[in-house]
Order: sequence, then structure tokens, then C-alpha cells
Amino acid sequence: MARIKKDNDDLAAIDARRKTLKAELAKLNEAEKRAKQATLDAGRTVLLAALQKVKIGKMEIGDAKAIAKAIETLGGAAIAQKLR
Repeated sequence: MARIKKDNDDLAAIDARRKTLKAELAKLNEAEKRAKQATLDAGRTVLLAALQKVKIGKMEIGDAKAIAKAIETLGGAAIAQKLR
């Protein structure tokens, strides 16, 4: 006949495993957060490099913010397509 484990032993093992999994999940969530943030800002260096190569006349802060917001909202490809 198979030996039956005590419920207390099983509960302790389950609790320990749950704590391990929660810690691992927290690490994954943090890694996902960093990856998403990096993805959101991935085009910044390309845009800034392109801006270094052109002359830009005087611009109001509101206009600059509107352009930046349009890029954020629509994406660089959509803005470029509209300008071509």
C-alpha cells in the first residue's frame, strides 16, 4: 500500500512553491515593464539623429508638442506617409 503524506507536509510544500512562483512572476512582470518602456522609446535616437541633419526654423513650443504627440499617437511611419 502506498504511503499517504500528511496534509501539513503537502500544504507547506504548496505554500513554498507558491512563494517561489510569485517571486518569479514579479521578476517577469518587471522585465516586461522594462521591455515595453524600451519599445515605446525605440525611435527617439533615430529621430534625434535625423533632426541633427536638417535646419529647423523657429517653432512655438505648442507646435513642437503637437508634432511629438502626433508621432506618439500615429507612429512615425504614418506621419512620414502623410508628409510624402
